[in-house]
Amino acid sequence: MRRLLVAALAATSFATCVHAQSNESGPLDTPLGKLQFVHAGHDFTAMLDNEVFDRFGANTLTHFDDVGNANDAVRRTLVQTASGPVLYDFRHRPPLVQRVGARMTVKRVFWQGDEVVMQGSQGWFAFRRGVLTKLQSSTTTYH
Repeated sequence: MRRLLVAALAATSFATCVHAQSNESGPLDTPLGKLQFVHAGHDFTAMLDNEVFDRFGANTLTHFDDVGNANDAVRRTLVQTASGPVLYDFRHRPPLVQRVGARMTVKRVFWQGDEVVMQGSQGWFAFRRGVLTKLQSSTTTYH
């Protein structure tokens, strides 16, 4: 019971730092160019300046964006796909594409340095450098 209380307190302490989810297909400004999601049946194509860099299956488009301070450009985005979340990092050229490797429905996302903290249907997870870790209760505050 105490673990749940600590996890709930930690979640509410950084709830204001969450970036809202979006279903906008673009174009969205990134440091590397214009991001556009094109829907075709049950699949989406992710394009950067009209060049395809990824494809994923999904019935609807849902993504969580890390927006930079300078010009509101999307630095990173976590996209919900049929096979699980995918992280696009536009701070690298070409953009870094990392598949989380676990099926989950993402509810909220928090960005902390190079780490992505997400609340999924099975609890809280951290994704960093291609590694997904299930989080236990902690007193860490994410911004």
